[in-house]
Amino acid sequence: MSQAATFRAGKEPDTNGDRTSPSDAASDSPQTSRPEGQDRDRNSGRNRLPAWKSLSFWFVHLFLTLVLRVSGLRGLYLFSVGFGTLEWTINYKRRRKYRRALQRLLPGQFNRTQQRAITRKHFQQARCDKVFYLILDRFSQQQAAALLTIDNRELLHACIDREKGVYIAFSHHGSIHVIAALMAMAGYKTAGVRDRNEGPIRLFVQRRLDRRHGEFQRTRFMFNDAFPREIYRCFEEGYMLASAMDASKKRHANQKSETVELFGEPRELLTGPLHVALRCGAPMLQAFAIAEPNFRYRLHITGMLIDPDELKQPVKAIDRKNAISQGIQRYARTLESVVQEQPALITRP
Repeated sequence: MSQAATFRAGKEPDTNGDRTSPSDAASDSPQTSRPEGQDRDRNSGRNRLPAWKSLSFWFVHLFLTLVLRVSGLRGLYLFSVGFGTLEWTINYKRRRKYRRALQRLLPGQFNRTQQRAITRKHFQQARCDKVFYLILDRFSQQQAAALLTIDNRELLHACIDREKGVYIAFSHHGSIHVIAALMAMAGYKTAGVRDRNEGPIRLFVQRRLDRRHGEFQRTRFMFNDAFPREIYRCFEEGYMLASAMDASKKRHANQKSETVELFGEPRELLTGPLHVALRCGAPMLQAFAIAEPNFRYRLHITGMLIDPDELKQPVKAIDRKNAISQGIQRYARTLESVVQEQPALITRP
């Protein structure tokens, strides 16, 4: 049976011990049997969740769980929208910062009334994302899969069927962490590249997911300043690896990047995963994490970014460079188009 067929059934193939048992997942010990690239530094001093913050998250989690049980998913969503509206009303500094970012990225396209509506929608969605992500462990795998929609699913599964892994080029605009968790709960073998400084809410949520749903394939993470050996391994094992190519800055001098004009400004886009994917023969897709009403989320795959099968084999260095340059240009133009259509998608002013 192909991997794509296995994913549709909500199961996942064994991958040399990648699955963790509930008892292993519940432990925070570095000696658990997780893969080498799977959050090895989760328990380092820099990424340890302080007890007081864990307790505060626990109380909020308990309160949101009670709201969910009393009012249902729809009621929790309306509560989150209302809370986000309140934040939009009183947090004028953040509101002004977002409006300026909107004017910088999409100058002259919206009047004051439209800017106000877009900014309010951003606040509401940001709060909904945080609420839903915080109580994600309260949902079963079947419920999580029902809340996830994948555009261009056929293309995604066709790429998975090649059994060379898949690279998904995200943007930092959108609900990336929610989509990644839902994809993992739906049975997809997912991996991500991120910064070492992990947010406390992500540590709290992953710990609860490990303890409640230790039987499903958790997301594997690599750090963006580490040697790319683990990225090669992910592609070899058939993972879907994702990263935000438009990261705000290079975290390490050895990270590969390419300058491209994005929203009228020269920007350095990180290209390291593209180089690795091309060497491994992994198809490269571009996608966006779109949030919809009532805690529905959509993985919007816009299409193929680079298809290694269309290149002459073996791929020479000049061909690889040209393919990546063209892919970067395609990525930038598609990103501009999608953000222009959905300006509230901007998540990091």
